[in-house]
Amino acid sequence: MTAPVVLRRRPPAEAHGHWPEQVIPLLRRIYAARGAGAIELAQPRLAHLLPPEGMLGLDAASHLLADAIANDRHVVVVGDFDCDGATACAVAVRGLRMLGARKVSHAVPNRITHGYGLSPGLVAELAERDPDLLVTVDHGIACHAGISEAKARGWQVLVTDHHLPGETLPAADAIVDPNQPGDGFPSKALAGVGVVFYVLLALRRRMREAGAFAGAGPDLSRLLDLVAVGTVADLVPLDTNNRTLVAAGLRRLRAGQGCAGLNALIEVARRDPTRLSAADIGYAVAPRLNAAGRLEDMSLGIECLLTDDPAHGRELAETLDRINGERRAMQQQMMEEGEAFAARISVADAGMPLAMCLHDTDWHPGVIGLVASKMKERLHRPVVAFAPAEPGSDILRGSARSIPGLHIRDVLATVDARHPGLIDRFGGHAMAAGLTLASSALPLFEQAFRDCVQALATPDLLRVEILSDGELGVEEFCRSAAEALRDGGPWGQAFPEPQFDGVFTVQRWRVVGERHLKLELEYAGIRIPAIEFGGWDGGEPPSRVRLAYRLEPDDYRGGDAIQLVVVHREAA
Repeated sequence: MTAPVVLRRRPPAEAHGHWPEQVIPLLRRIYAARGAGAIELAQPRLAHLLPPEGMLGLDAASHLLADAIANDRHVVVVGDFDCDGATACAVAVRGLRMLGARKVSHAVPNRITHGYGLSPGLVAELAERDPDLLVTVDHGIACHAGISEAKARGWQVLVTDHHLPGETLPAADAIVDPNQPGDGFPSKALAGVGVVFYVLLALRRRMREAGAFAGAGPDLSRLLDLVAVGTVADLVPLDTNNRTLVAAGLRRLRAGQGCAGLNALIEVARRDPTRLSAADIGYAVAPRLNAAGRLEDMSLGIECLLTDDPAHGRELAETLDRINGERRAMQQQMMEEGEAFAARISVADAGMPLAMCLHDTDWHPGVIGLVASKMKERLHRPVVAFAPAEPGSDILRGSARSIPGLHIRDVLATVDARHPGLIDRFGGHAMAAGLTLASSALPLFEQAFRDCVQALATPDLLRVEILSDGELGVEEFCRSAAEALRDGGPWGQAFPEPQFDGVFTVQRWRVVGERHLKLELEYAGIRIPAIEFGGWDGGEPPSRVRLAYRLEPDDYRGGDAIQLVVVHREAA
């Protein structure tokens, strides 16, 4: 069950202007190939951050918040149960307190009990807190019923979100979402945590102009460690503005200036904070935060991000680490079941279908997104994984993941338009979306989903394309080049980590950890170690191979050691 792979090189591009000496020519070439041909685009600083002007709703939002602070009103920040939602909640709570709010609390829906976002059920539970103003972070643009319920209780509602809106907007007092109609903010790629950070920037400016501070006001850049983690975790495109935010947050974390909870999470993940990268956030820090929202209650993760006590932060981080271990075991089991199910579907359909719907009555709804993502990567097909909303429920929760070029939320919108009432609720992005429907509706949805993908997918979309930055010269297989590549980010969505290709001779090989392939390669007279994670297929690799790979420092061996991390291998 593998999709065809096409390996091709990026078109060459030229870097312009003055570059500092420490930016080596290899890195300049890589930046230029990603459209960053000048140093201010390749390594943007906070001075290059886009100003808040143009973001629709900021004036109304800052007015609501300034009025709430001035009149000592109770503000409840309503987060979400993923890493972006948790970090956005922590940024909002910390930021409002920095700006003088004395009555700030937070809440987060439970994935099983409440479902996604500000639901009427969650609003009913919040009534005992007697809030004056609800602030949604990383959700709200699709929460019409919950917002209407809150308004009926006499509360004000501020929506801060980044998801795509539906045909109508909710009846909130103010909405800040760069993707809402009429918004003129140049970057539409902000994560939820980035949106609320901009709201705080606008609020500080309003308060400063009103004379609320003796000077410039509190330093909101202290929140950028959280902004960086949420932005990387949510897999939004790292355009210049997002890379500005992430790079600034990484600098704080590397300097040990992160909040107590993030510092503790880095420690339990066994990452070196002085060399922390966006990949470390994506693969080590974010999963531990996300695990709380997937299996238990994201309140635990938010508490970890809000504490200023290092000992308490360490205790919470260790609990999150344990939960993440449970999540990994559950995910592995669900993946094995999903692969077996997909194999049966392929046999029944005499080939791999263009889209996959996977479902098991024993699956956990908090892990289906990971299963869908992993299966999408393995099959290079859009995948929707379903699980009961709660044990024994007739309502299914689905998590969809797509491939480049196929907008998954638009696919769901098309299915909804062709079959009104089939889907209860849906929402999301181009690459990821969520939905709910009745279990009895699953067969019809599966057929409608496949039909829609069939109409949109082209043969080119169904091939895995691996883009290479070309060959490395023999002198570039060195520690200094590997470190420059590692530290030259942040790398991520739409600004991918550098990878290269070349033909190598396999001198030695062995299997490690049952599934991984350790190689000793020869290239132009030098020996280079390499590892291909999950690369053991039961057969001996050919003596000559063409590889797509990343060049990385080998910190395990230390010194001048490097290794190649194999992304793709084929016979040469």
